[in-house]
Amino acid sequence: MSKALIRIALLAAVITGIVLAVLYRDQLSAEALQQWIGDAGSTGPILFFILLYAVATVVFLPGSVITLADGAIFGPVWGTLYNLTGATLGATLAFLVARYLAADWVEQRSGGLIKRLKNGVESEGWRFVAFVRLVPLFPFNALNYALGLTRIKLSHYIIASYLCMLPGGIAYTYLGYAGREAVAGGEGLIQKILLAVALLALVSFLPRLIAMFRRGPEVDATTLKQQLDSSEDLLLLDVRSAEDYIGEQGHVAGSLLIPLEQLKQRLDELSDYQERRVVTICRTDRKSAKAARILVEKGFADVHVAKMGMTDWLKCGYPVETQMPQEAKS
Repeated sequence: MSKALIRIALLAAVITGIVLAVLYRDQLSAEALQQWIGDAGSTGPILFFILLYAVATVVFLPGSVITLADGAIFGPVWGTLYNLTGATLGATLAFLVARYLAADWVEQRSGGLIKRLKNGVESEGWRFVAFVRLVPLFPFNALNYALGLTRIKLSHYIIASYLCMLPGGIAYTYLGYAGREAVAGGEGLIQKILLAVALLALVSFLPRLIAMFRRGPEVDATTLKQQLDSSEDLLLLDVRSAEDYIGEQGHVAGSLLIPLEQLKQRLDELSDYQERRVVTICRTDRKSAKAARILVEKGFADVHVAKMGMTDWLKCGYPVETQMPQEAKS
């Protein structure tokens, strides 16, 4: 069989699986899973949690039901092991399917923004995989296919996925276990519920923690002036209000104004700088630090904060403008 026919057959199998998953997804419930486990006997953990989780990942079935049911049936330790193994196996299968079906085609035809994003992802390698596993920027199932279109090493992808999905796997598996204990009225119920809540709180705090480590060092006024004068390919993002932008302090020529309060809604305007340097600036560095954290959490790869912002810029005697740029008026 030719390579083209194999690709067509594989694509047809994946599409068929996704269609069937959509049609029968209502039958995937915790009660149904428990019944299947009982019917499967000793092979239950392998057949209906590792393999089922893997298949569910490939065909875009939600893994949350399986994760919670796994914790309820097998407890926090074995449940976490089964969940992580199944999720990683499924993520790897989706990655390999995408790489086999379309990686060469994307390599030949990608350009512009797609090419920059692809190059940026590949340059970070396992670090990017670790980041998006710890900070869920994109839907898990779709992300696995998207990463397969890059040239990230398979071994790096698998190891980073398994290790960095561990915090979330532990938290949600334990939540399923705690839910079963709550229904059954087991001993130490309050402590188990409190631990489940604490684990979920830790997982929800991870994006902010990762953003703190991933953000680049602060840039002082002198360094920023040198970078701007040398025509470095960077975006100076001013996150003050429009009134402050043209007010007493003025603004740095060439900077882009997006007030902090509007930043999340206007991220599409910064898509060209997803993998390029961005320096945030405000009056000091309080708003700009918040803006930098938002950008890092949304996957911007090279974000810095202007140390003491316009205050230090003016102390150094550097020039400013007080008129709104023409493009901002239009």
